[in-house]
Order: sequence, then structure tokens, then C-alpha cells
Amino acid sequence: MPELPDVTVYVERLRAYLKKQPLQRVRLRSAFVLRSVSPPLSELHGLYVLDVSRIGKRIVLHFENDLYLVIHLMIAGRLRWRKPDAPVPKGNGLAALDFPEGALMFTEAAKKKRASMYVVLGEQQLAQFERGGLDVLSATESAFKDALSEQNHTLKRALTDPRVVNGIGNAYSDEILFAARLSPFKQTQHIDDAEWSRLYAATRATLTDWIERRRREVGDGFPDKVTAFHPQMAVHGRFKQPCRDCGKPIQRIVFAENESNYCANCQTAGRLLADRSLSRLLKANWPKTLDELEAL
Repeated sequence: MPELPDVTVYVERLRAYLKKQPLQRVRLRSAFVLRSVSPPLSELHGLYVLDVSRIGKRIVLHFENDLYLVIHLMIAGRLRWRKPDAPVPKGNGLAALDFPEGALMFTEAAKKKRASMYVVLGEQQLAQFERGGLDVLSATESAFKDALSEQNHTLKRALTDPRVVNGIGNAYSDEILFAARLSPFKQTQHIDDAEWSRLYAATRATLTDWIERRRREVGDGFPDKVTAFHPQMAVHGRFKQPCRDCGKPIQRIVFAENESNYCANCQTAGRLLADRSLSRLLKANWPKTLDELEAL
């Protein structure tokens, strides 16, 4: 799922491409992608884009007449910029937003169609998409600590909960926790002051660094290639590959459709975290440490 760094760059480039352009029409290939009924989508036709912003991981196009188009990419949704009137892709195309200078393609490369669009009227309706999560790039360390420790959860869950923190998902939470040298399963109400300071600094530094990386990669173009896996990442998507800091293999825990990648040597003092499926299957044979794993 595109997270805060990717969505930030999407917003910046959409603003550069679309601002002060009129939306000529919307071509829907999948009627399911439009989740609102009133106002009708046709009310946007002919209106100019005044601005582009984000709410968490959602992208918001601001139109005249106090109308907004809210786009949620979910896991596999992507936006691409094409020539005017380019055809909507047959396989994964959801919709095309036609402007005088080009077509904004909305695609989703997944069998389960979760990406969505909503047309809303007024800031009051728009506010319904706010989940209440903290904006860590503007929050103080005290506010950060208060938000994450209000309820006792694992750090992984707290960082990826949109009601707690704004815009972070699987990929960047892995990178943040590695940078902070903290276990993804450590409980938020069992963290000392030094660990809070490390986590706060790592969160801001990781997100800022990746926003700048994505800006440099995209330049004056459009972010056509958005992915959760980057070769420059330290742990996310690097299962079994050597840690860049210590050389030990990166570990992975899979739960439902999510996963957590970590370095046991750097983050958990060499202790392997229990995978729900494998540890139950192996039971007493489940290795508890890196040394035991390497011995196997």
C-alpha cells in the first residue's frame, strides 16, 4: 500500500500536473470503484482543480463549488499519467480522469478490488475521512509518546494504526523499527524514555529521508512506479538476505495479509519472534534464537 512518502509525492506531482486544469470527464471501467452516490460524479465534469492534498493515505482533489474527489489506493491501487484520451487498461483499469493535457489512470493490480473513489460536498463531509491519527512530521516527542502509549499495543500495530499515527503501513514501520533498534512486538507501555526518543527520531528521519528519495527519483515527472519494496530498504522485503549492519539474515513474521520484517540480532538481542503459523506447527522444535536457527 502506498504510504506517507509515496502519497506525499503523488500529491505534489498531481498538484503540478492538475492544478488549474478542468476535469473534462471521468471514464469508469469498474462501477464498483465509485463508492458514493450523491453528489453524482458528473457534477465534477467541467470544474477546475483548485488544489490536491492528502488525508492519511487518501488523496484528495479539490474542485470548484466546494466539491472533492477522495481517492483511496488501498494495497494495489496506483495512479498513472498518460496522453489525452488514452484507453483505460483492460486488465486492471478502474477509471480514467480526462484533462486537457492528459489522462489520470486509476488502476488496481489485485483480484480483490478494494481501491475506491468518493465524491463529497463540503469540508464537513470531507472530515469524515479523518481517522484521527497523529502527523508525526509536525508532532512533538511528547505528543508522539502520548498517542502511541494511550493503549497498550505492539509497536508494529501502533505505528500502522491510522487512528494512532497518520500514513504509516507495513513497509515504513519495518524501516522505522529497524532504525530505532526496537522489536516490532515490544509493547508501547513498556518502553523507557531513551527508547521513546530513539523511536521518535527514527520515525521522523525515516519518513523524511524516504520523501526526499522519492522526490529525487520522480523529479519533474510522475510517480508511475510506486512499490512497497525498494532495494535501498534495510529490512522490508529482505527476508533471508543479510542485514546491512550486522550480516545476520533478516527474519519475517507473516500474519493475515500483513508481515513484519526485522533483524533479530539488531532489534531483539538475537531472539526469534514466534510466527503464528510456523511456531504452532513446530511447537517445541521452533528455534528461539539465531544461534539455534543457524544450527538447524
